[in-house]
Amino acid sequence: MSGTHYVTADGLEKLKAELAQLISQRPIISKQIAEARDKGDLSENAEYDAAKEAQGLLELKISKLEDLVANARVIDETKINTDRIQILNKVKLKNLANGAVMEYTLVGESEANFRDGRLAVTTPIGKALIGRSKGETVDIVVPSGTLKFEILDISI
Repeated sequence: MSGTHYVTADGLEKLKAELAQLISQRPIISKQIAEARDKGDLSENAEYDAAKEAQGLLELKISKLEDLVANARVIDETKINTDRIQILNKVKLKNLANGAVMEYTLVGESEANFRDGRLAVTTPIGKALIGRSKGETVDIVVPSGTLKFEILDISI
């Protein structure tokens, strides 16, 4: 699952904190497995099965976060410019079909939160906007069809 993951310094700290919190849960789940194992026949022990499944899910989450942290590249926010759209730019768009104006900040996938206006650069909209300039009209192919946007502003 490797590959470069672009994050802000704050985003990397949040990933590290989440990873530490998940790692701290390992002894708890190991204890639950040991207690369930002590109750006898493992073939009919739902408590044991649940604890083993929880351990598997925890280890999967830990593995994914370790990959994100290991392959994270922190973006120097002081080197962001507004000539062309790039990661960490705030972009104001106008939907030419309905006239709606929206604003998104383009971020790495691990920091995306659509509700907060933080759009991952790996989404169809994010990919289509990267490298574009203010005033351009962009046709963006999304699962529901093609959207046409005008780029009104690029800021930091």
